[in-house]
Amino acid sequence: MASSVETLEFQAETRQLLRLVIHSIYSNKDIFLRELISNASDALDKLRLESLADSTVQADTSDLHIALEVDQDARTLTVRDNGIGMSRDDLVDLIGTIAKSGTAGLLEKIKESRDAATAQSLIGQFGVGFYSAFMVADKVTLRTRRAGTDAGTRWESDGEGTYEIQAVDDLPVGTSVTLHLKPADSEDGLADYLAEWKIRQIVKQYSDFIRWPIRMAAERTDADGTTTPTVDTLNSMKALWARPRNEVTETEYNEFYQQISHDWLAPAETIHMRAEGTFEYEALLFIPSQAPFDLFSRETKRGVQLYVKRVFIMDDCEALMPNYLRFVKGVVDAHDLSLNISREILQHDRQIRAVRRRLVKKVLGAIKDMQAKDSERYARLWDQFGRVLKEGLVEDTDNSQALLELVSAASTHDAEKPTTLRAYVERMKDGQDTIYYLTGETRATVENSPHMEAFTAKGYEVLILTDPIDEIWADQIPAFDGHRLQSIAKGQVDLDEPADGDQESDPEKTKREADFATLLPWLTTTLSEQVKQVRLSSRLTTSAACIVGDAHDISPTLEKMYRATGQQMPPVKRTLELNPTHPLITALRTAHAANPDNPALTEIAELVYGGALLAEGGDLPDPARFTRLLTTHLVHTL
Repeated sequence: MASSVETLEFQAETRQLLRLVIHSIYSNKDIFLRELISNASDALDKLRLESLADSTVQADTSDLHIALEVDQDARTLTVRDNGIGMSRDDLVDLIGTIAKSGTAGLLEKIKESRDAATAQSLIGQFGVGFYSAFMVADKVTLRTRRAGTDAGTRWESDGEGTYEIQAVDDLPVGTSVTLHLKPADSEDGLADYLAEWKIRQIVKQYSDFIRWPIRMAAERTDADGTTTPTVDTLNSMKALWARPRNEVTETEYNEFYQQISHDWLAPAETIHMRAEGTFEYEALLFIPSQAPFDLFSRETKRGVQLYVKRVFIMDDCEALMPNYLRFVKGVVDAHDLSLNISREILQHDRQIRAVRRRLVKKVLGAIKDMQAKDSERYARLWDQFGRVLKEGLVEDTDNSQALLELVSAASTHDAEKPTTLRAYVERMKDGQDTIYYLTGETRATVENSPHMEAFTAKGYEVLILTDPIDEIWADQIPAFDGHRLQSIAKGQVDLDEPADGDQESDPEKTKREADFATLLPWLTTTLSEQVKQVRLSSRLTTSAACIVGDAHDISPTLEKMYRATGQQMPPVKRTLELNPTHPLITALRTAHAANPDNPALTEIAELVYGGALLAEGGDLPDPARFTRLLTTHLVHTL
């Protein structure tokens, strides 16, 4: 026999918060079913654990499940479980009072917030998922009985100021939540939540991997038109990440990857991990075999799927994966997060940052293992994702050395096969402590650059970097494994310098400097609008001149890249270096010594500078003038 009905009031602060929950917390009303199914799943987990820990608990755990029941006539949707259940005190304590600790502080913060997004993220910090039912229901009736007790309880409310509570007999162990649904209304965003297809859709999207079966009565029509009642299980329950790796086949991994990535190729690498301790989570990550077409699009979504206890929370969780690993697909299932956690909160959550660090190390470690064990597979992966990974050298200083270990680059050592920095270091000449590189638009441009001449002649290996991102990371990374990285187009290079640092003067060098003591200052003055200095070069063997920057100057290519994005860059003057043995330079020196006022010398100086600019792939400031001067002097020569 049922007892008398007792009417209780929500706490004043709880009423205010309840209104915010119903009207503000969720933009997608479908979430209500996810929340109720998640609560039911937790109740099943708790009953199973309690029955294992306490043999006196009288409860049947042979068929733990969640049932969804639809009554079209009454317009009700019921979510039923045979889990742990609740006592009367549980109902008053857990449902009658929302977020009982800190509610006042929360409300104050919400009042102080200046926008709805901030208010929503604040609300999302509290476990208030049950009340999302009032977004779609005029009234909610809850019936429950706790395992190990005889008394059941009915709870009912319209979500306003009060709720009713009543002791009832003959309830099974578990909980049923019945929603008296509002009419479907497109203006209010209320779908027909009694429709079988809609319920199936929501369960598939948000609760497919819940470990317990979610069942619903349905009807099947046979070929002869006969209708047969049946009970369908709506969820797959196949959360691969929650199973031990040795129990999952490669086929299952591939099928799951294809499901979440919409890629019909098998992944290049699968990473299956589980973390236990203060913050537990499972992760199943995949490195694709082929780059997606939108890998470099600004609109590309990145991040992995986030679940909490197998309940889907969001796609593309950017807080879990850095931008340079945006090609990684997969799932992270955290055990200790709120279902209502927002993207804003995730960005600042200490535990999430710790998870992100570990995921990044796992991914980079997997690529490193591939590099060591299967060079061909690694080469294919680097060909697809190398440009993106190199973005990490700029973005992720904590992992820059790990990323440098992965870098694969063309070099003068082998025209066909790229090299790693580690292999470069192992081939360095005795006494060499610098890793030399040169950037350019193409390999041909770099190989034919005047800057390469002395390095080629003396057998020094030079890395050939032709990706636009190379201009940035190579300039910012100071060293690899203790070896400095240096662009051969910057600073002074003296490959003849003794290894022990002996700086004794070279008689030939001293004589050359004396021979050019007059020409160099004159050229520096004559070309002052284009260059900061003219000096003799030790890096040229066949070319007449080249242009070099100071050690910390921005490169011309990078300067153009910045300007193309609308950034104003001050012009950078560089140094013109001359080959003192080249016939053109020696003839210019002789002519200047004979008649320093000859106006033709100024034109020759412009041609020398323009030729050096063209040789490095640069743009002439006045191509028409350069062509005219060149034509004039060619005519005089013939």
